[in-house]
Amino acid sequence: MHRAPHVHDALLEGLRKRGFVVERCADDVDVESAVRAARSDVVVTELAADGSTVQMCKTLRERMPLLNVVVVAHSPTLESAMAAMRAGAYDYLLWPQPVDSLALALDRALTNRNLQREVRRLRRALNPGLGFQGIIGESAAMRDVFELMRKVAPARAPVLITGETGTGKELVARGLHRASPRADGPFVAVNCAALPEALLESELFGHVKGAFTDARTANPGLFVNASGGTLFLDEIGELPAPLQAKLLRALQSRTVRPVGGHEEIPFDARLVTATNRDLDTMVEVGEFREDLFYRIHVIRIELPPLRARGGDILLLAGHFLNLNAALGDEPARTISHGAARRLLEYPWPGNIRELENAIERGVTLATGPIELDDLPARVREWAPSHVLVAASDPEELVTLKTMEERYIRRVFAATSGNRTRAARVLGIDRKSLYRKMQRLGLEAEPES
Repeated sequence: MHRAPHVHDALLEGLRKRGFVVERCADDVDVESAVRAARSDVVVTELAADGSTVQMCKTLRERMPLLNVVVVAHSPTLESAMAAMRAGAYDYLLWPQPVDSLALALDRALTNRNLQREVRRLRRALNPGLGFQGIIGESAAMRDVFELMRKVAPARAPVLITGETGTGKELVARGLHRASPRADGPFVAVNCAALPEALLESELFGHVKGAFTDARTANPGLFVNASGGTLFLDEIGELPAPLQAKLLRALQSRTVRPVGGHEEIPFDARLVTATNRDLDTMVEVGEFREDLFYRIHVIRIELPPLRARGGDILLLAGHFLNLNAALGDEPARTISHGAARRLLEYPWPGNIRELENAIERGVTLATGPIELDDLPARVREWAPSHVLVAASDPEELVTLKTMEERYIRRVFAATSGNRTRAARVLGIDRKSLYRKMQRLGLEAEPES
C-alpha cells in the first residue's frame, strides 16, 4: 500500500486474513525500491491531487512491466481516471471500498500478472530468433543441427542424440517431438542411469498385477504410455546388457511383454535416445550390442560442445540474464567487456549447464554489470594450456613419442575422453587412434 492513509488497519488486517501479504509504504519512501525489496505483485495507491500518482504509474510500468497498480480515489473525475489508466494503472476504484471489493480487485490484478508472465514465456518459446523450436543458437555448428532436426522431425525413424553432458540433448529431443506429426501425443522421458535394472525394466515394459511384492496394480509401461508420441531414453549407454536384449526385441516386434505377463502388447511410439558415451567404441569393445546400436541410430544428431559454438556463448548468457530478470521482474543486467571476454575464452567443460550456473552466480553477486570477479573462481582463474617447444638445448627436448603422447592426452582432455571426437580432432579414424593408444600405453584412458 502506498500513500493510502484512509486504508485503516482493520482493512489491512482483513486483506491479510484473506491470504494477502500487505505492507504499508510511507509517502517519503521510494516506491520502486520498496517494491523491488519486497518483490511485490501489486501496488495500491491513493490518487494525489498534484499529479504525482499518474507519474508514478507511468514510471513503474516502464521499469517493471509485470507490476500492476490499483489506484483509489475519494473524489474521482473522468479526467483523473483516464489519466491514471493511460499511465498504466490496472484498476481505478472509488473510495472507500469494503474489504471484499478490494480483495476482488487484487485477485484480478494477480490473475492478470500471471497471464502476462505466461504470454512472455510462450513468446520466448515461439520466438523464431531462437534457432529451432526455442533452442538458442546462431553458430554454424548449431545451424547444421537445426537443419538436420527440420529434416528428421517429420519421420518415424529412431534418432540417437550424442554430445557431452550439458549440451542440451533433452531439449533437442523435445524439439523433435514438437516439430513432428506426433506433437499432440505424449512425450515420455526416462533416464536409464537413474533407476536400478529391475525397476527400469518394469518402468519401460510394464508389469502385471502380482508380478512382484509391491505390484498391487498393473502398469502398462512407458512404451505403451508413449504410444502416439515420443519415448526418450536418456543415457542409453548405461542400459544394462539384459535390458539391451529386451529393448532390441521390443523395437523389432513393436510389442512389449510386461514383467510377469505372457501376452505381447503393441505400442506405437517413436524412439529417441541420447548419450554422452562413445557408443562406437563401446560396440567395438563389446559393452553395447552392435545390433541394438544400428537399430537406435538410424539418424544421428551430434551436438557440439559449447566451446565450439563461438558467439552462441554470449547469446546464451544474454538469454539467462533475461530469464533471471523475468523471475525477479527486474531489468536484465549487462556483462562487462572483461567478463564477456572470459566467457568466450573459457572452455566450458560443463557446457550450457555450467554457463547457466555462472550467470546465475553473477546476477546474485553483482550490484551493476556482471564483472569478472562476479564469475565462479574456476572461470576467473582459468588459464589456457599450450603445447610449447621453447628449448634450444637438445638435452631439454623430448622425443616425438613423448610429444605425441602429451598431445593425444591434451586432445582427450579437450574432448572429455570421447574417442570418436578425439579421432576427428587428430584427423585419424578410431581404430588408428586405438592402436596409437595401445602403442603409447594409453589404453586405460577413461571414457566420458
